[in-house]
Amino acid sequence: MTNDTIQSPLLALRGILVFPSMVLHLDVGREKSIASLETAMMGDQTIFLSSQKEVAIEDPNPEDIYRVGTLAKINQMLKLPNGTIRVLVEGLYRAEIIRYTEEEKEYKVEIKKLEDVSGDLHEEEALMRQLVHQFGQYIKVSRKITKETLATVQDIEEPSRLAFIIASHLPIKIKDKQELLEIDNVKDRMQHLLTIITNEKKVLDLERKIGKRVQTSMEQTQKEYYLREQLKAIQKELGEGDGKLSDVDQLREDIMEANMPERVTEVALKELDRFERVPQSSAESSVIRNYIDWLTSLPWAEKTEDSIEIHHAEAILDKEHYGLDKVKERILEYLAVQKLTNSIKGPILCLVGPPGVGKTSLAKSIANSIHRKFVRISLGGVRDEAEIRGHRRTYIGAMPGRIIQGMKRAGTINPVFLLDEIDKMSNDFRGDPSSAMLEVLDPEQNHNFSDHFIEETYDLSNVLFIATANYVNNIPGPLLDRMELISISGYTEVEKMHIAKEHLILKQLKENGLQKGNLQIRDEALLKVIREYTRESGVRGLERTIATLCRKAAKIIISGEQKRVIVTEKRLEKLLGKPIYRYGRMEQEDQVGTATGLAYTAVGGDTLSIEVSHYPGKGELILTGKLGEVMRESAQAAFSYIRSRVKELQIEEDFHKKYDIHIHVPEGATPKDGPSAGITMATALVSALSGRAVKKDVGMTGEITLRGHVLPIGGLKEKSLSAHRAGIKTIIIPAENERDIEDIPKSVRDDLTFIKVKHLDDVLKHALVEEADESNKS
Repeated sequence: MTNDTIQSPLLALRGILVFPSMVLHLDVGREKSIASLETAMMGDQTIFLSSQKEVAIEDPNPEDIYRVGTLAKINQMLKLPNGTIRVLVEGLYRAEIIRYTEEEKEYKVEIKKLEDVSGDLHEEEALMRQLVHQFGQYIKVSRKITKETLATVQDIEEPSRLAFIIASHLPIKIKDKQELLEIDNVKDRMQHLLTIITNEKKVLDLERKIGKRVQTSMEQTQKEYYLREQLKAIQKELGEGDGKLSDVDQLREDIMEANMPERVTEVALKELDRFERVPQSSAESSVIRNYIDWLTSLPWAEKTEDSIEIHHAEAILDKEHYGLDKVKERILEYLAVQKLTNSIKGPILCLVGPPGVGKTSLAKSIANSIHRKFVRISLGGVRDEAEIRGHRRTYIGAMPGRIIQGMKRAGTINPVFLLDEIDKMSNDFRGDPSSAMLEVLDPEQNHNFSDHFIEETYDLSNVLFIATANYVNNIPGPLLDRMELISISGYTEVEKMHIAKEHLILKQLKENGLQKGNLQIRDEALLKVIREYTRESGVRGLERTIATLCRKAAKIIISGEQKRVIVTEKRLEKLLGKPIYRYGRMEQEDQVGTATGLAYTAVGGDTLSIEVSHYPGKGELILTGKLGEVMRESAQAAFSYIRSRVKELQIEEDFHKKYDIHIHVPEGATPKDGPSAGITMATALVSALSGRAVKKDVGMTGEITLRGHVLPIGGLKEKSLSAHRAGIKTIIIPAENERDIEDIPKSVRDDLTFIKVKHLDDVLKHALVEEADESNKS
């Protein structure tokens, strides 16, 4: 510290600035500020006051505090019941911070007094008189400052003090006050203050003008309202129009602003004339009013600007959806064509797949990627044609169809329109809604879509329609012909793991009020959840199970048992209970009369054991396991083929007379059907009748003919995943399904051996244990 500087505690002010010669109360509550006050009271009771640059900062750093402030005297200090301290301070002189000597527990600074620079006395006197005059004019306009304040200001003779006192009464920003405080030249300070007062007067004048304008407008509105009410009363007494004048004016204005086509505007105005003539008590009045409201609320020309950027769209699809590479590739191709042709005429996309695989969210992502509005209607359970085309206006309670309602919600003529569950539409005596959808989805017709309620044609040609369905077979043929199918078969276990870790867990942590560190689900536990607590192609059930784990963790954390919950494979059963599903496992040893088939279900693939036993009887074929008609026919075909090849298969020729044969598929309560169990049944039959065991690590799928030919099947990807999960290493598949092997994830494909067969003889060659092995085994 030099002779020119002194040390002083610092009090950082928020939202306030203290000028020299000012006396005011301050409430102090921050720890550092209280410590600075205590230090000042133990010393000479002076403290340096400087304002913060930003009010919101709770614990300011030196760079957050202005360097120029005011050294003040503490005249009084009082501790309040809420812990804060109220002090009465008086500004002494301006000073500048040279350096900070303490920053941890309190602020202490070394400061240097700033001297005012005086100029010509006459010039300063003139500026003082101008300041007082302008301040007086401001007080007259403002009316928030008393005349006694003006009298006090007029008695001040010191230029610098006058400027500071006047500035303290002006409602200006802290930044402007700080600029005044930092000006050393008294003349420049007063000139700057004059500019500020002049600007404030202009703002006040504008406020007064706006206030008068608003007042005049309110008075005019009140006058119009009063006259309108009088007119309504007169019309009511005369029975003329029932006081509907204001409604008619408003509706006419809405019609002119709706930007409708000329023909629709003419119809609307014609209906408005009828509305004006019809008594308000008439039922027809409300019908006409409802019709005009619908016409004016529909978008006729409003549209959003398309922004089809393939890289942007690809980034959004990759961010919001894991996997589904072929699906995303097809969507990007579709958008690329839209951009090149600058038209959306083309096939209607139909996303087909099991529940929960992300069909609806894919449609939302498409809308986001091209910056269009998104609207969705559910068609599940729709039986009435009027749900699509609307009701005739002659009916009471008539409404437009769901298409027009969706367009109203969208508010633009080019939204992305999702037709959800289009396969769930049905028909009855009220008409066929799927036939009404033909016009909606035909690019050659939908520019003149006719809704029975609206009556006037509506242009749907700018709408990007996307449909979703669970089962293709339930979509009517003519409707299916207008759509291009994109199949979403479901997610593999690996994909489900990624989706859970990257999306579902984070989403459920947020929804259940947990932080990322509160809950950790180990990979082996997550895999067990996927395998034994959910059974689906999608991830909806998986998300619900993860939500259950989050709720369990929330309870544990709130009860104080643990601050962090780690879900391991062992702990999973305690949190979720016993596993719900039992996934197929391969046989532990080679079995006679038991073959492992691969099944495709609505929730993905699974392994299926088919058991055959025979015993003395009359040749009866018994089928159990709640088999469908197709599986029963496969069993009959396999039985007939074996009877025709008894010598080659080394089976007793009269087995069909001596034995009853029982074919059973376990989990008898679950319905099973499909043709792909043909070769599995045949293999199990041959094994049981010949006594040769079936290899434990071989799974198979394929349809069989009476001549023993193996026909292709569907769902190879899902079936292969189930085999891989069960530990099976070799899969026998129809030769024609070789093209489907590429769809199987590489990590699964590399672990499996695919044997491609065309005839049952090839199946038996690879599936049955060699006789030499049997003899060695015995």
